[in-house]
Amino acid sequence: MSHSRRDFLKSVVGTSTLVSLSPAMPTFMQQSALAAGASEPSSDTVLVVVQLSGGNDGLNTVVPYSNDIYARSRSTLRLTASDVHPIDSDLGFHPEMPLFSRLFKDGQMMVVQGVGYPNSNRGHDEALRDWHTARPGQAACQTGWLGRAIDHAERPDEPSVPATLVAPIPMPLALGTQRAVVPSVRSAEKWTLRTDESQRKGLLEAAKQSATDSDNPLAHYVQQSSLAAHATSHQVAEVLRTTDRQDEYPSFSLAKQFKTISELIRADLGVRIFFAELGGGGIGGFDNHANQRDNHAALLRELSISVAAFVDDLNRAKLLDRVLLMSFSEFGRTLSENGRRGTGHGAAAPVFLAGGRLKGGLFGEHPDLADLKEDAPRHHTDYRQVYATALERWLGFPSEPVLGASYKALDLFV
Repeated sequence: MSHSRRDFLKSVVGTSTLVSLSPAMPTFMQQSALAAGASEPSSDTVLVVVQLSGGNDGLNTVVPYSNDIYARSRSTLRLTASDVHPIDSDLGFHPEMPLFSRLFKDGQMMVVQGVGYPNSNRGHDEALRDWHTARPGQAACQTGWLGRAIDHAERPDEPSVPATLVAPIPMPLALGTQRAVVPSVRSAEKWTLRTDESQRKGLLEAAKQSATDSDNPLAHYVQQSSLAAHATSHQVAEVLRTTDRQDEYPSFSLAKQFKTISELIRADLGVRIFFAELGGGGIGGFDNHANQRDNHAALLRELSISVAAFVDDLNRAKLLDRVLLMSFSEFGRTLSENGRRGTGHGAAAPVFLAGGRLKGGLFGEHPDLADLKEDAPRHHTDYRQVYATALERWLGFPSEPVLGASYKALDLFV
């Protein structure tokens, strides 16, 4: 979307005949200046990015339970062979992650170990900025890696919503764009037009009449956006009418986000990228400097149960082969626990992938705990390689213009 068209769409809110019907418009359209769209039914792949806010302790998530260095470094936080769900003779999932273990055994999950970047930042805001922009150390960067991908993929002649935020957090920099508009949607119901039949007819008539000047491309865009919004509203409403999966998802916040994503995927609106979040979106969540054991366990339980519910739902609907879920956290934690039964900001951490077309298993070696940098495991896989893989081999987008350099994609898919 050009800058002039963005300004135009913002300026017409509340002034045009069409937008005067704004109470009948979906909430996200009011917030995002008519950035709605519909697509023909397709088999397009979908990427779901999940932010684990605060810095997840990878060492107590994928646990090196047989490692003596790990055991000696964590007098109160260490997990033993009898605690974990074993992956192999050295590693196991946290005790609150039996469903991750099941997905892993079924080949529906992969663990990319030791993910990070050179000279990684250990401040929350700075590290998140680095992960969101894929431009480490460039504080002036105002676009995100997903936002640049969206801009690159946008088709000016077709109003569309290529990405959506479903998490209850401010719009993340990862979705920052130059042209495209990214809506924030809390539930699939917010995507529907809450109108009666007469209102719907009025909305359609206003849309048809809003672009009588065929030489005005901006007015034409408003018309097309509005008609597309009406179409997508009915697509979502039909999904909500014909499916009832309340019992399939637990009451966790993350599970509710996944339920919304599932419904929007079913509605086939053409959304290719969804952004979800666990941990609160700010300092806190996984940032366990004290009394880590119980809080971390609760978060991993929510993550494991919610992801499994999402994967199982998509699998039953025969949609899992279209979806790749990818988690990330701004950094891992230190190897050594502190005097408050917590851990400090670290560096490398695992990235979890879930979907129907993964090779499964572990990718890469677990970080060497005898070779640390400032008490934190070193990375051996650059996070931009994970991004390049998601962009090129999953979404079908070129990664170099998005990431600013060429990064070798990983061999993750069948």
